[in-house]
Amino acid sequence: MKEKSKQEKTLLMTRLMTPDMSNFSGKVHGGTILKLLDEAAFTCASRYCKTYVVTKSLDQVEFKNPIEVGDLVTFKCNVNYVGKTSMEVGVRVEGERIREKKEYHAISSYFTMVSVNEEGKPMEVPRLNFESDIEEKLFEAGKMRCAMRKEIQARNKKLHVSLENWIKIWS
Repeated sequence: MKEKSKQEKTLLMTRLMTPDMSNFSGKVHGGTILKLLDEAAFTCASRYCKTYVVTKSLDQVEFKNPIEVGDLVTFKCNVNYVGKTSMEVGVRVEGERIREKKEYHAISSYFTMVSVNEEGKPMEVPRLNFESDIEEKLFEAGKMRCAMRKEIQARNKKLHVSLENWIKIWS
């Protein structure tokens, strides 16, 4: 009998921040960090469900501290919540200033990733197996955030202004 494999729910990815990543103020460009966040969330979600995934949404990105060129940055990812075809991946970004021997919390964010088949259609993801009380708490918090996202999407839909209306304003 084959032993059931352990779920790959977490991922650590560390990158050195190089001069080509900087903005005019000498800090690492936010867009560069967003790209790396998406890559880390993709890798974590894809490993978890063993399929290709796409980003559905990114929310609650909070830039807590600036990241400098020369810092080592670690993306700590975890699959917090799983629905039918999507999952929430929490990403905590921690920086390390090597020369100063200083570590800091740089960013927190949540990604919703959707598992897709070869045709790009959503497909079911494996149920999340809890191995600790913390994982259950992360799941419940993710479930609440999922409900809040749906509520926010519904509210935003009511606020939507069609492109035709914008063209009239600028004409």
